[in-house]
Amino acid sequence: MTEDLSLTAEETVAAEKIFGDRLDLAKRYVEHLATSGIERGLLGPREVPRLWSRHVLNCAVIEEVMDKDAEVADVGSGAGLPGLCLAIARPDLKLTLIEPLERRCIWLSEVIEDLGLTNVTVMRGRAEQMVDVVNARYVTARAVSALTNLAGLTIPLLHGQGELIAIKGRSAAEEIAKATKAIRKLGGKEAEVLTVGETILAEPTTVVRIKVG
Repeated sequence: MTEDLSLTAEETVAAEKIFGDRLDLAKRYVEHLATSGIERGLLGPREVPRLWSRHVLNCAVIEEVMDKDAEVADVGSGAGLPGLCLAIARPDLKLTLIEPLERRCIWLSEVIEDLGLTNVTVMRGRAEQMVDVVNARYVTARAVSALTNLAGLTIPLLHGQGELIAIKGRSAAEEIAKATKAIRKLGGKEAEVLTVGETILAEPTTVVRIKVG
């Protein structure tokens, strides 16, 4: 593994806590991100030194808000963030990665096969095309769209019961305020900003959680 991909002491503690005995799988996933992921344009080369801190750990830590054995749909999965991170950290979860671009779907499928993950399915298409085929307990999204638009893409996949867990930045509360009307119209009962991973990450993850039903 190149020096850029090695974990700091603090990241190692967090990674061991999140991934446990599947940490080697997470490391292999990071190698894919740093090589073919960059080559095929899923991530920019500047992201390599911060793949662990900014991307993989930042995404994987949201597993702590998910119930055991749940079905999870990851919308706009791209490089598998957070979908593949969750699949590695939580083999009990059943993941559906929804991605409209064929080249990204091909890459995701290759990584899944190489890692031997059996709890993940890749579906090519837009979220709104998947409503009749996907019925999730949780829907996740990262860097897909502002919440006013994202709510309409994701909440229908819950079919009236479940939670949207959207990884967001500092503007999370502002996004909720702007999207309140849209969220209510879609059946969202409660929208809140959560900070996850505070005890193990130098920069905890901010998520918007919307409960439906």
